[in-house]
Amino acid sequence: MKEISDICVRIINAVCDVYVGSKELVEKMLAAALTNGNILFEDYPGLGKTLLAKIFARVIGADYRRVQFTPDLLPSDIIGVKIWRGNGFEFVKGPLFTNVLLADEINRSPPKTQAALLEAMEEKQVTVEGETYRLKLPFFVIATQNPIEQEGTYPLPEAQMDRFMLRISPGYPETIEEEMEILKRRMNWKKDDPTEDIDPVISLSTFEKMQRAVEDVYVDRKILEYISELVRETRRHELVELGSSPRGGLALLKLSRALAVIDGRDYVIPDDVKRVAVEALSHRIILKFEYAVEGLRAEEVVKDILERVRVPKYEA
Repeated sequence: MKEISDICVRIINAVCDVYVGSKELVEKMLAAALTNGNILFEDYPGLGKTLLAKIFARVIGADYRRVQFTPDLLPSDIIGVKIWRGNGFEFVKGPLFTNVLLADEINRSPPKTQAALLEAMEEKQVTVEGETYRLKLPFFVIATQNPIEQEGTYPLPEAQMDRFMLRISPGYPETIEEEMEILKRRMNWKKDDPTEDIDPVISLSTFEKMQRAVEDVYVDRKILEYISELVRETRRHELVELGSSPRGGLALLKLSRALAVIDGRDYVIPDDVKRVAVEALSHRIILKFEYAVEGLRAEEVVKDILERVRVPKYEA
């Protein structure tokens, strides 16, 4: 695992050489990508969500496509369409047939178009007129949405939110030094798109080998109990109307194994689970109406659950 961990460090550092922000955020993004997990970036405009997705795809040597979601976007604009050529119909693939799909401002398109992504996000395939087409792997969706300016938008339904492994908020720069660093790097780029000069750190085939290594990480029964208890507690919490589905537990399992690989371990520890619990579970929770209108956030509930559930300890 040491060799793979070293590659992970190179990937994270390469991303952070261009993107100014939290290194932990990039680690969690990498953890999701190592399991083909879909990521939802939810934050205010101008915080580098689109740039981060593009940088990451370039660094891992992946094919990358960006789709701007708009009210007039059709499902066929994403998936593709069959057209008549010669003696029969031929399927012309849409931008969905890539490794990393950036669904920019996904809540700007109507539910019919949003739903076009459901099968691809979960089953890594699409069905057109009864015929199924497999997507090339690795494949995952990075979507962005703006939590303000909700007029004319279409909130993602619970079924689609559940298919995102992580919901992450990059946030504003924390210090004036970070704010200045953004300006300094822009002066050095000499162009508005810094990703044009980014060389891949690894090949896509190497990234696939890293993904396979995640499946070899050992998970003790106590860790499985811990994950299961966290998920079940989201359903029992007094402030929650609807708790996490079992898919939330699967997300915690996959992410914790990936984080173990990034740290150079072949086994999962409780801290791996705790590091991603908020981002993996909060968007799967629906709060009771009276608490939601008071401004309570699901992230606070998950943090409370982490305090309540006993962390497993290993006896020597």
